[in-house]
Amino acid sequence: MKIISDTNTLAEICLDISKHDYVTVDTEFLRETTFWPKLCLIQLGWPGQAVIVDVLAKDFDLAPFFELMSDEGVVKVFHAARQDIEIIYKLGNLLPHPVFDSQVAAMVCGFGDSISYDQLVYKITGARVDKSSRFTDWAARPLSDKQLTYALGDVTHLRKVYISIKANLEEQDRAHWVAEEMKVLTSVETYDMPPENAWKRLKMRARKPRELAIMMKLAQWRENMARKMDVPRGRVIKDDMIYEIMSNPPRDDRALGSMRSMKRGFDKNRYGRELLEVVAQALAMDPDQLPALPIPRQAPEGTAAATEMLKVLLKLTVEEEGVAAKVIANVSDLERIAADDQADVSALRGWRYELFGERALQLKNGEIALGFSGKKIQVFKLPDNVKQIAAE
Repeated sequence: MKIISDTNTLAEICLDISKHDYVTVDTEFLRETTFWPKLCLIQLGWPGQAVIVDVLAKDFDLAPFFELMSDEGVVKVFHAARQDIEIIYKLGNLLPHPVFDSQVAAMVCGFGDSISYDQLVYKITGARVDKSSRFTDWAARPLSDKQLTYALGDVTHLRKVYISIKANLEEQDRAHWVAEEMKVLTSVETYDMPPENAWKRLKMRARKPRELAIMMKLAQWRENMARKMDVPRGRVIKDDMIYEIMSNPPRDDRALGSMRSMKRGFDKNRYGRELLEVVAQALAMDPDQLPALPIPRQAPEGTAAATEMLKVLLKLTVEEEGVAAKVIANVSDLERIAADDQADVSALRGWRYELFGERALQLKNGEIALGFSGKKIQVFKLPDNVKQIAAE
């Protein structure tokens, strides 16, 4: 087991990796007490070799690693890549490219919704991943051989998984499906939401424009504070406190201190004063400056019944094509398709449209029908005279 703890050796390793078509990548990090993940280890695997990079080693520079991540000639293979890529983006100010996420690819190949790494490894290789070190304190040093073996397994098994799924995709001519999904993972917007949009993470409980203004300003203030202090958002104020303040805005520290969700002493410190200033700004806004409440969609009559039919069609498509339902459409997508032929959902674009969306619209508009034959549900094309009757 090779552990890299100096920059020169890392540069040599990355140069060697750059001569190959792919590298499997995983990270170990801590995030329970911080806003930004604290990177502790990087694991790298390539044909015949694998190493662990101790990023906490003294005077260590990750520049060679970041250069590798931006090398267009090497596919960066992850499993459930989003958090790993977020770390690379935060520390290296770059997005790895090209990227292959084995969890997404596995859903396209029929391994089910959001399959875990250990389940995927077992299904493809038959190997059992020892999960006992999963909740290790990765910042502690030294790490035991058992912990290091666990960490390295996250990239060694992934090599076989990648080769198997890649061949599966090419055999079924679905590689371009996964390539479409990787565009989201390699988009800056995925990892860098502006603080002024932080309110979109919250459930929409505002019933009045003034309440929405308070919620938006508080969410932005909390986001900025959490990033500045490098603590989780809930360490600043919890979501429940935002909702309570939104519904019953305090105007002084006494009112703030009496709120049920308030942390003891918060109303007396400078953060409490800042919070009151934020609330006061929202309360002082002119009515014509207040944000508009999102208008709930009025579903046309029959939408609920159409949605139920689309659910059956989706289940049938999943069984026929061996693709996880989650990667095609969710219930919200089906409801929107049932309500509007032009709905802005992924299921009506690209490969999803060819696989499911086109038939979904045909079913909704009476051009095809579902029937039970041969002990299973099947799709039937309707004759023109029946289509006309359905349309009437």
